[in-house]
Amino acid sequence: MPRYVALADAGRLPVWRRPVALLVLTACAMPLAFATWSALLNNFVIEVADFDGSDIGWLHTVREIPGFFAIAVIALLMLFREQVLGLVSLALLGAATAVTAWFPSMGGILTITMLSSIGFHYYETVNQSLQLQWLSKERAPKVLGYLVAVASGATLIAYLAIVALWETLDLSYNIVFLASGGACLAIALYCMVAFPQFETPHPQRREMVLRRRYWLYYLLQFLAGARRQIFIVFAGFMMVEKFGFEVHEVTALYLINLVANMIVAPFMGHAVARFGEQKTLLFEYAGLVIVFLAYGGIYWFGWGVLLAATLYVVDHLLFSLALALKTYFQKIADPEDIAPTAAVAFTINHIAAVFLPAALGYLWLVSPAAVFFFAAALSSLSFAAALLIPRHPRPGYETRLAGPVPAPAE
Repeated sequence: MPRYVALADAGRLPVWRRPVALLVLTACAMPLAFATWSALLNNFVIEVADFDGSDIGWLHTVREIPGFFAIAVIALLMLFREQVLGLVSLALLGAATAVTAWFPSMGGILTITMLSSIGFHYYETVNQSLQLQWLSKERAPKVLGYLVAVASGATLIAYLAIVALWETLDLSYNIVFLASGGACLAIALYCMVAFPQFETPHPQRREMVLRRRYWLYYLLQFLAGARRQIFIVFAGFMMVEKFGFEVHEVTALYLINLVANMIVAPFMGHAVARFGEQKTLLFEYAGLVIVFLAYGGIYWFGWGVLLAATLYVVDHLLFSLALALKTYFQKIADPEDIAPTAAVAFTINHIAAVFLPAALGYLWLVSPAAVFFFAAALSSLSFAAALLIPRHPRPGYETRLAGPVPAPAE
């Protein structure tokens, strides 16, 4: 039988059995599977299944369907504890990633991608909820920044192995998928037996929660999901299709991202704590407008691979500031709303993701630059919406439209 420990008593446990230790381990496990899959995906589907822009769009549309149905997590929480559901989902992600190379056809890739996506999206939904429940409002920005850095460090080890050994040992897709997915699965299984079940002081609602006062958070989630999909689907695909990047070159680019995130992410967390959610999100969105306009310029003006690679790294660094959206919600939410709203927000985040990759895949065949200009327009809308975030958000003062400016809490 699992042991149950109140969150207030978790500090008495050994460091390696505390909630933050569990968050660190799972933060390492998830990218071992998902980031490795992402690094190999474009080369794998082009070399093995002969994908074009339309095919990759459909693949990512299928991948995002479970994200759209993340709201089903609310129903599953009636049967399973959040911590259990999160670890089972993480194990599914690892197992599905491990066998990806066993299905080298369009139908097989779509099927195994659907399974790994269920694991990824349900894990992410629960993980975000647990982070906001287990971390205090004061500690959350800094700890979330460190978790990003820790995840980058774990993935760095895997990517260094790919870059160093892919050509040297003539590695196959099967070996790399098995190793990365298997490591994720092993960590998930370890966490199931090594950690107690942590009891939070605020029992979570087990029904769908849609509140009018969270409307700005919902809007920002929708825009973030649409914008992020364009980068995930087409930025990496561009590096392979236009510039001919091979597996070890794509992975080397990921390595640069990881090192940069390890250095910068903790500072991002401190920046959110110091300057507040609004200023950091405005900085992120303004930077993304510039990045996507420059991506479009690569196709319009024939700018080179060095600029494309630089933009790829800059976008990843800016994405680290997305933790400010989590802490913004943490500050305005009722404590009992965190789990159901995490599921609702994940679904909202994936509304555009279900149809946008496939639709833009066809636009890509006509004008790749237009795809990135569309992403720049979405980033501009995000910037405009973020102007409504108060300097000191709290329940009752979720947006600048909510009423007169209150005195900041001391």
